[in-house]
Amino acid sequence: MGRPLFDNAGFLAAARALACERGPGAVTVDAVMQRLRAPKGSFYHRFASRDALLGELWLKNALAYQQGFVAAIEAGDGLAAALHTPAWARLHLDDARLLLLYSRHDFVQGVWPAALKRGVRDQAQRFETCLTSFARDAFGRAGPAQLRRAAFVLVEVPLAAVKAHLERRESPPALVDELITKTYYAIVDGEAGKNADDRP
Repeated sequence: MGRPLFDNAGFLAAARALACERGPGAVTVDAVMQRLRAPKGSFYHRFASRDALLGELWLKNALAYQQGFVAAIEAGDGLAAALHTPAWARLHLDDARLLLLYSRHDFVQGVWPAALKRGVRDQAQRFETCLTSFARDAFGRAGPAQLRRAAFVLVEVPLAAVKAHLERRESPPALVDELITKTYYAIVDGEAGKNADDRP
């Protein structure tokens, strides 16, 4: 009988399971090897370090979340982008807990591999492009104040609304959507009204 094959997906799945159970700090090379019943050499054949594994796990999760957010912004639907956070959390509760209760620095604290650096940089630039696009559409320009409002209604409010539920490992209830929606319209419509009042 041949040796079992251990691929990247298997290592990522083991790391994800450990992180979901006890947080990113619980993911060590030894813990992953024990869960997979794999020889340590098979790990280093795939990943340069624990940081490389955890960084890839974080980035994979971030990109999965970002896909729906970007699609909503590109469709010109800012409210859908704001509501994407609770919607995604309901479908992917464990992944949402990892992404939204921890920062990427909880996953990677050492030297970032070059490929991971590029992936994180591209992900961050895509997010900034979304904020800029939304700010121009919703507030008429993308200055510092408009970008701050965009980050608040699209990211900070949804995160604050779901965080307590994620900490309790429960799916965000429908009330969360109502709170996000009311806050969204209060800021977006309120700012649009101010801009209209400023016109000669």
